[in-house]
Amino acid sequence: MILQSYQVDSFTKKAFSGNPACVVLLDEQLPFDVLMKIAKENAVPETAFILPSGDEYILRWFTPDIEMDLCGHATLASAHILFTACNYNGEEIHFNTASGMLTVKREGDKYFMDFPMREALVASLPEEISDSLNIKPKEVYKARDYMLVYPSQKEIEHLEINRSIFDEININPGGVIVTAPGENCDFVSRYFTPQATILEDPVTGSAHCTLAPYWSHRLKKETLEAKQLSARGGEITCTINEGRVIISGNAVTYSKSDLYI
Repeated sequence: MILQSYQVDSFTKKAFSGNPACVVLLDEQLPFDVLMKIAKENAVPETAFILPSGDEYILRWFTPDIEMDLCGHATLASAHILFTACNYNGEEIHFNTASGMLTVKREGDKYFMDFPMREALVASLPEEISDSLNIKPKEVYKARDYMLVYPSQKEIEHLEINRSIFDEININPGGVIVTAPGENCDFVSRYFTPQATILEDPVTGSAHCTLAPYWSHRLKKETLEAKQLSARGGEITCTINEGRVIISGNAVTYSKSDLYI
């Protein structure tokens, strides 16, 4: 079996930045263990598998370690490939996923993803997370992910994780978001996953399902400009819309290949 695969950098306008994802086009559903092996072999933060199903597409996301319930950058990458490489000519793409039906529209070179909102509640910080941080947060919240709020962008930039302690906590499929007001945008963030092959995710679209409602309420704004301060970096626009979060950004194709399974 030969499968077409693409590598895409999401939430960026240029290669070698943003968050890399592999997009694999399927003609039939493959066993879980095969999908997991492909994701491990790809060794990028997420591999997306898309399978046509009538007027929709079945979309699944895999890290090198687990299948995820929601992923922003790999959804963006999947829509980018369908629109640009597969000549999809509809106005929007409907993805059937573990998080329900997700739609993606394209306007120019930007993609708009309609995602569920995941508002966080005030929470206590687990000792393993607290002890692993060189800088302690001012506020702690929890949705799927823990969200730690800091006073300044500089603290997010200088934050370090002691991985030997951090990996003692198991919050799969979630992770830890750290965030603060931005110096040149509305807010900034970073994202870490304990026990994962890739500790820090370069740009995390799904985390903005929690970040966007928090910062929208705090800043009294419906549309927010965000930056993720990983080494690769990325830019995301979030808009609150009737209990949903519209997450938008750009994407560029890095490579195309054939997988021999």
